[in-house]
Amino acid sequence: MTSYGSLDVEVGVFGPAEMDHVKDYYLAHGFAVIRGLWPDEYIDQLDVACSQAQADVAAGRLGGRHRSRDNFDPTDGSAAPTVHYVLHVSEVVQQVREAFHQPDIGQLVNDLIGSNWLLEGGLFGVVFQDARSDSNSGYSRIGWHSDWQGGPHLTRWPSTAITIHLDATGPANGFLRVLPGSHLWATPAPPVEQKPESWQDTGGRTDQPPPLAMPSAFEHIPGEVALYCRRGDVLLHDCYLWHAAARGTDDTVGRRHLRGSWYTGLENQGVVPGQFVKNAAR
Repeated sequence: MTSYGSLDVEVGVFGPAEMDHVKDYYLAHGFAVIRGLWPDEYIDQLDVACSQAQADVAAGRLGGRHRSRDNFDPTDGSAAPTVHYVLHVSEVVQQVREAFHQPDIGQLVNDLIGSNWLLEGGLFGVVFQDARSDSNSGYSRIGWHSDWQGGPHLTRWPSTAITIHLDATGPANGFLRVLPGSHLWATPAPPVEQKPESWQDTGGRTDQPPPLAMPSAFEHIPGEVALYCRRGDVLLHDCYLWHAAARGTDDTVGRRHLRGSWYTGLENQGVVPGQFVKNAAR
């Protein structure tokens, strides 16, 4: 577990034998990082297989379901286009599917949110993402938001997002900014002209209103934390957690990772939207 007596502090980082600590930390802070879950050789296999899928999309060997619109950009200086996304990658890369169905992760997520339903068949499924810092890149940074704000009318919340890092992250290639504990607030939904019947005005683990307004873009929030992950790290973050992706400073350094989400739909089983589900998960 993280030692706060050390000068080399890494926030929320745990080993595979510390799953109980991961759960407690996640419930309190809204995120956690698991380090060393797989050997380096396995991450190398994931890397090679995902790079092949990325090349197959660029070459047209994989299309349709696995190719997103407007995600080609030759910003790496080569004649071949860069592919920023490979959608539903777990359907074509067996190593990805195995990683996302790792038993310890499945049990942990079930303990956290009361379900281990990984969204693979719908929406985008499990996605390979290649972020570039170039100003013309189709995917480089994202402003402050919570994942729940992307669908306040949906009945699949709460959820936990999972990111497996194929590249270490840092200032050069970008990193995730998080506001610990913000998943506990009842964050307002984005403004809309017409609200569906299932619309929820706020989303969070409690009904406590946020003590500050969410920034509209990339502004600094007091108390925010920069998460610098290593290659192979598994990051879990809550759907109600405030987070943003910082853009890298070096256009030559990439930031590749795999992203998926586990959902519950507990609202359909009588759980009040926004209710803290720590006890319901047991």
